[in-house]
Amino acid sequence: MEPHLGVEPGDLHPVTPREYNDLVQLRRARDLMDRDFAQPLDVAMMARTACMSPAHFSRKFRSAYGETPFAYLMTRRIERAQALLRDGLTVTESCHAVGCTSLGSFSARFTEVVGVTPSQYRQLDHSDYVEVPACVARIATRPRRSPK
Repeated sequence: MEPHLGVEPGDLHPVTPREYNDLVQLRRARDLMDRDFAQPLDVAMMARTACMSPAHFSRKFRSAYGETPFAYLMTRRIERAQALLRDGLTVTESCHAVGCTSLGSFSARFTEVVGVTPSQYRQLDHSDYVEVPACVARIATRPRRSPK
């Protein structure tokens, strides 16, 4: 058998039906976070969406996506807050619009993920993204967590 796209035979293991079902359920929970990021979501609610216990869901989610469910949700919230700050909303307005209730926690997490405070980010020149389609700007400005 010829290698395809640099993947050698035997590098990948076949996915079992249970693993496949888990991935489908995890995707449902991830879709919930992507869609309803501004709503008050907790791990128990996300786990119910995935038809798993909270502990099992957290382990499986981290294994599949490389970060905890809460970290993923906060990254989506920060991603949306970046867009709102670029559009001229205040830090407080952006914080509440993305579902965060504590301005201090929001600012700390924003700074951790983006590398600058929300106020500093708001003051940056974002004119490079004005002419770029929103779907491309979203990818270019997506926060990326560095591995610890």
